[in-house]
Amino acid sequence: MASAAKRAKVGPPDALEAFLHWCADVGLELSPKVQVSRAGLVAAGYGLVATEALPAGEVLFVVPRAALLSQHTGALAPLLRTESASLESQSGWVPLLLSLLHESTTSNSHWAPYLALWPGFSGLDHPMFWSAEEQKRLLKGTGVPEAVEKDLANIQLEYSSIILPFMKAHPDVFNPQVHTLELYQKLVAFVMAYSFQEPLDDDDDDEEEEEEEEKEPNPPVMVPMADLLNHVANHNASLEYSPECLKMVTTRPIHKGQEVLNTYGELANWQLLHMYGFAEPYPGNTNDAADIQMLTLRTAALQATKTQAEQQLVLELWDFLCQLEMVGEEGAFVMGWQTVFTEEELAMALKLPNNADLWWLQVLSLSAEEFQEFKEQESWEEERGKDGAAYLPLSPATVPKLKASWRKLLGDAIRLTLQLYNSGLKEEEEILGDLQAYSKLSCREQFALQVRYGQKRILQQWLELAA
Repeated sequence: MASAAKRAKVGPPDALEAFLHWCADVGLELSPKVQVSRAGLVAAGYGLVATEALPAGEVLFVVPRAALLSQHTGALAPLLRTESASLESQSGWVPLLLSLLHESTTSNSHWAPYLALWPGFSGLDHPMFWSAEEQKRLLKGTGVPEAVEKDLANIQLEYSSIILPFMKAHPDVFNPQVHTLELYQKLVAFVMAYSFQEPLDDDDDDEEEEEEEEKEPNPPVMVPMADLLNHVANHNASLEYSPECLKMVTTRPIHKGQEVLNTYGELANWQLLHMYGFAEPYPGNTNDAADIQMLTLRTAALQATKTQAEQQLVLELWDFLCQLEMVGEEGAFVMGWQTVFTEEELAMALKLPNNADLWWLQVLSLSAEEFQEFKEQESWEEERGKDGAAYLPLSPATVPKLKASWRKLLGDAIRLTLQLYNSGLKEEEEILGDLQAYSKLSCREQFALQVRYGQKRILQQWLELAA
């Protein structure tokens, strides 16, 4: 498929040469076995290509930590440290964004040759830059418009409540006429698409780790050279971290002339489009997923009721699940190709006990008498929370073993979810099967189609299993 799995990079040819000279000056070591290229890539823009065969474990480049652009390395680092208390935000990105606001508008910035690869950040095409009409027409039902709405509200809030007051307090550094909300929004998209977040160190002491509160994630940083690599789920290189530097290392052999491809994480297509501005062509993204909103499950359960008493019971059952923090008003069940994942932790499947009781389906399917007995049991919650309890993830193999009423509830929730889209699965299959028709679509239309189609294929698979 011709769809491009890449974010646009539009720097002029001389910008790349200046950047490579800058890399040498700052001690960024690029292997002679690879080269930055604009040709033979999965999409237009920059990428890294092997100039000779590479084995697994080959170091492709080394980035010294001094070359990273972060809140700690930019020219404003001392000021940002002094004012750190006033820069706290929900995203945690404000210090880096302030640093980028300054560095990107300062001609003699140390990182000017690096930032020149994205002149004006005009090549970014996240859905946050699409019109409301395009979002509704192309992305309705995917979850992207809702995520964009939250992003734009947070951007506006951060800019008005944190960025503007900070700029006014430091008029010798910032000018609101230059450092505008429009530029700030572009830089948010730039950080979303190109930054890296160093993983937290693992704590070997399990007991202490259990007692500790959840640690705050490390702030994002810009990693020159690493951000030129494209992403696919089936990648062949990954970024490794050490106290002195960051290294891009091959994870499997790469042939001469083959593109070096990184991973941004196990991300569904809607997440790739939302955060990076592209989607992988079907069926390349093995991490693709589709959401069923938790409230949709409640709606499905309510639609199956016949009396007011039954409706009231469903609402009581739902409130009970909310109290257990198993469901929520804004939560979603994330359906992958082979299992069901929670929204927050991709690796945590909704659990199916070995007696085939899927908790959220089970509880919503209880009769009034069963619900009363369920609440009065003292052992069920202890068993549910035991580490190492005999659980199986909900999978294509286990769904047919569910009780008929639970499969119906799951199927009804999926049908309601499929109704949210503007188009049907067969309609989109026809477009994808017609290369001429597909090629006439804009990049936005192609990416949106890949997102919708992948989600519907996943939902259809689970629907057929639940039938």
